[in-house]
Amino acid sequence: MSEEKKTIKQRGIKRKIIIALLTVILIVMMFPKGESIESEVSEGTVWTNDDLIAPFSFPIIKDKAVYKEEVKNAENSVYPVVQSVPQKSLDSLNAFGKYIITVIDEDLKQKTSTYLNPTFLSTKAFTRFLTIRKQQKQSFHAKENSLNKIFATAGLIIDEVSKTGILNINSGLKIKDSIAVRRGNVDIIEPTSKFLFLDQAKAEIIKKIRALKYPLATDSALIEFALHFVYPNLIYDKKATDIEKEQAKNNISLYSGIVNENERIIAKHDRITKQAKLKIDSYREAKGEATGTTGIILQLLGKFLHIAAFITLLSIYLYLFRKKIFYDNTKIVLISFLIVFISFITFLVNQMTVKAPIQYLIFVPAASMIFTIVFDSRVGFYLTVILSLIVGALRGNDYVFMATNFIAGGLSVYTVRDIKNRTQIFRSFLYILLGYTVSIIAFGFERFAHAESMILEFTFAFSNALISPVLTYGLLIFFERIFNITTDLTLLELSNFDRPLLRELARKAPGSFNHSMTMGTIAETAAEQIGANALLTRVGAYYHDIGKIISPQVFVENQLNNQNIHENLSPEESVQIIIRHVKEGIELAKQNKLPQEVIDFIPMHHGTATITYFYDKAKKLYGEDKVNINDYKYPGPKPDSKETAIVMLADGCESAVRSISDPDPQKVENMINNIFNSRLKEGQLDDAPITFKDITKMKESFLSILISQHHKRVKYPKQDEAEKGISSDKDN
Repeated sequence: MSEEKKTIKQRGIKRKIIIALLTVILIVMMFPKGESIESEVSEGTVWTNDDLIAPFSFPIIKDKAVYKEEVKNAENSVYPVVQSVPQKSLDSLNAFGKYIITVIDEDLKQKTSTYLNPTFLSTKAFTRFLTIRKQQKQSFHAKENSLNKIFATAGLIIDEVSKTGILNINSGLKIKDSIAVRRGNVDIIEPTSKFLFLDQAKAEIIKKIRALKYPLATDSALIEFALHFVYPNLIYDKKATDIEKEQAKNNISLYSGIVNENERIIAKHDRITKQAKLKIDSYREAKGEATGTTGIILQLLGKFLHIAAFITLLSIYLYLFRKKIFYDNTKIVLISFLIVFISFITFLVNQMTVKAPIQYLIFVPAASMIFTIVFDSRVGFYLTVILSLIVGALRGNDYVFMATNFIAGGLSVYTVRDIKNRTQIFRSFLYILLGYTVSIIAFGFERFAHAESMILEFTFAFSNALISPVLTYGLLIFFERIFNITTDLTLLELSNFDRPLLRELARKAPGSFNHSMTMGTIAETAAEQIGANALLTRVGAYYHDIGKIISPQVFVENQLNNQNIHENLSPEESVQIIIRHVKEGIELAKQNKLPQEVIDFIPMHHGTATITYFYDKAKKLYGEDKVNINDYKYPGPKPDSKETAIVMLADGCESAVRSISDPDPQKVENMINNIFNSRLKEGQLDDAPITFKDITKMKESFLSILISQHHKRVKYPKQDEAEKGISSDKDN
């Protein structure tokens, strides 16, 4: 191995270690805080360990739902606080009434026809009061002041209504049946109906004024005047109310009792009741808080080793059995991202205190399906196991939750194992739902769960089964684009003959197109025999010669008029033209955004093989000593996978067998052996993970298909005449 390759490999390993460490650290940060998490217990199961004795006294933490309900009730028990303030309406009204009379009298003295209204009153109301004052001066003794009486009457009405008590809020606002009236430091609980809301007080004043039977104009002016002096004397104090609510909530204890030192928490073989579970959970949390700094550090170390063990197992599996994934940092990042993402969803669910089984909204099956589609079913299943263990750990080592997700996720893997189109993803809904249903029933019966709780779990599991395929579909497209991942779904789309490049190849280079289609069948069958990716092999065969679209006429399979242009070219010119289709094919593939896995077939199906026809021609023309063999080789690289190796061999065998004038099984077999031996001798398969057993299987597969394609047919009557163009019709 060269120093450069060694350095690149070492750098790649370092990056993998960094990715793994970051993954472990992020997951550890999402673990429940401050708890000693030896194991998770479920209500209704049996305690199989020895008697659990409290080593120290600790309080029993209330059930979260019970505590939340008590806090809510305490908050609702607080009465709205209203501050009682002194009444000021009457004094203000009298003072302002005198001021208005003074202004009116001043206007009357000046005898102007335009009245200046310096008050809050509308011009209409002011004019009406001025008219009343003018009439009174003309009809009564100066000491008689009816306007004063009108204002005084309004003041008495307001004073009478104010004594009832006026709240500074309108009746439309929802408020309790009782309120706390605060006078000084004393709160008196009074029924709300005892007082008037602001809009009710104004309506009452209007009603009383209208009962005086004043003329309509006077009535309207007086109402306008009086309503301005309606001041609430009971002011709602939101701040004081909130303080009272906070105090009421703080008075609710977090604890429902205490377990004393040496007291038995639960006995062996006792069923775990709701109260017993509260005691066990309280003990676990108290034990976690009592550990101190050293204990916390040790616990963090334990969590780290816990998750690191899972990630290490996964890394070993990939290194031993999926080296292409292991050495591809992009795919490693994708795996890490999905594991951390599902862990984060689990963390968010753990933070919620909703009294519902929302843990079923952790979409482990969606991740399982993505892993299977992107990689393969074995990797998908292995990652499902790892992911189920991790989310189970994040749920407090919850075995039931882990097993449930393992079953549902495992079934989802099998539903997309041989996926043929994107709509097949939605078939997974039934299998995921089946997995969750069986798990819920099994564990529900085990712990004598109530039917209501099981039905609620079914509802959330149904949501998971419904959302997971949709989430898989959406995320799959995202991952394909962002991480440049080629899935079987992408390959299936590329295998469609309506794709632009294949249509162009069929139109411009029909001979090359037919050759590619035949190769696709041969290569796919061989790939199935040796455990390679059959779909990738077939698609690679379809696109391996797309460079021939540029100059199709220079290749013999596209020369329909039997005129070979290479007869008039020198060997070196012909070689350059032939080799050029590789570079042009790569450029076309990149322009059409083909995946790199497919592009690799274009140069690798030739490897660094020698173009023997033109090399031999050059040797005859110039002499062997004057010809450099490297000038007659393809640029490479050599095949580095089973799939590219199969296409290389299929390309050589199909072309060679096609050139046999009168093929029979023996000739076909000899030609296949010759092609295989030639590629092995040249070292073209040195970089591909191909065994001799694989080679034997490929030979058998190639031979079977090529013989069937080139078998002899029985001649039809008068076929010889038809081939010569002689009509078989008899002349009359």
